[in-house]
Amino acid sequence: MPVEMGMWRIDGDAPKRLASATLPSEATLETYLEQDPSLLGERLLVIGRQVHTPHGKFIDLLAMDIDGNLHVLELKRDKTPRDVVAQVLDYGSWVSSLDREAVIDLANDHLDEPFEAAFAGVFGSPAPDELNAALRLTIVATDLDPGSERIVTYLRTFGVPVNAVFFSYLEDDGRRYLARSWLARVDDSDNGAAAYPKKKGKLADWNGHDWFVSFGAYSGGRVWEDGRKYGFVSAGGGPWYSRTLRDLPEGARVNVCIPQQGYVAIGEVTGPARRFDQARVTVDGAQTALASLPLAGTYKHGKNGAIETDEMAEWVVPVRWLTAVPAEQAYWEKGMFANQNSACKLRQEFTLERLAKHFDLLEGGDS
Repeated sequence: MPVEMGMWRIDGDAPKRLASATLPSEATLETYLEQDPSLLGERLLVIGRQVHTPHGKFIDLLAMDIDGNLHVLELKRDKTPRDVVAQVLDYGSWVSSLDREAVIDLANDHLDEPFEAAFAGVFGSPAPDELNAALRLTIVATDLDPGSERIVTYLRTFGVPVNAVFFSYLEDDGRRYLARSWLARVDDSDNGAAAYPKKKGKLADWNGHDWFVSFGAYSGGRVWEDGRKYGFVSAGGGPWYSRTLRDLPEGARVNVCIPQQGYVAIGEVTGPARRFDQARVTVDGAQTALASLPLAGTYKHGKNGAIETDEMAEWVVPVRWLTAVPAEQAYWEKGMFANQNSACKLRQEFTLERLAKHFDLLEGGDS
């Protein structure tokens, strides 16, 4: 059956149905969705409107969700059921082939700011490494005919990630309203129709040597000025904190970020991770026990006097700094990469390019 949306205002004890009206054009609805895609029920970043495809067609709206998955939004307009469904499937076949670099290039061609900054502005977090792992196809309509409903419902039984959303335009005493309903529940997983299977994620290429390191400084414990002065990064207090840092290989280039502040250093790992009580750093050209130096931090976990296990101990990785600044000079731009792990591979080109420019580092080398 075609979708029908009704809305009533309660006057006293009697409901009064609001009168249906007609949008000036479906282009108006497209504008509303571009301005506020949350009309569809979730936060979305609109990558572009009237996005040109290699086949000479234009996608009405192309958007992305917080997981990096793309959404093709196609307005029904005056197209026949066969035409609108064929068109959205055609667009989907092309969009699904885009790798991470192609998605970012496409976004940068349409957005008013770099993709990474736009993503962070909408979602409050950096874009994931994995983009376009799954696809959503949505037909947007102000009315829905039985033919479109039958076709979309049939395709969904085969797991095709297509749905239709219906907007009603209503008026009441000079006020205008939009009401939304979906053809199929968007969280419905019956028969696997809406639990759209994810394909293998497309990861950004890694250059093989850049790593992100989080230096979780805190007063009286881990202090960045110690790391900057004596050349090290560290983490501890539990296996979750130290495990990834201990995996840093010798020769790795580390890009060090203080959480909630920004990036403060770039350097090269010069040795393996060691417990704090065994760690050695280079001071005036000589290897020196880190624990013997006048440190501002304590680098201890657990009760005083208690022997720390390897899992609880602070682990230290020695680093030769290419550049390092005090915490108050930390550098951050919206959209830059951050991660809860103490260390992980840094793939995001946006962050690497900004760091190289800000710290005046030559490609792959010293400043």
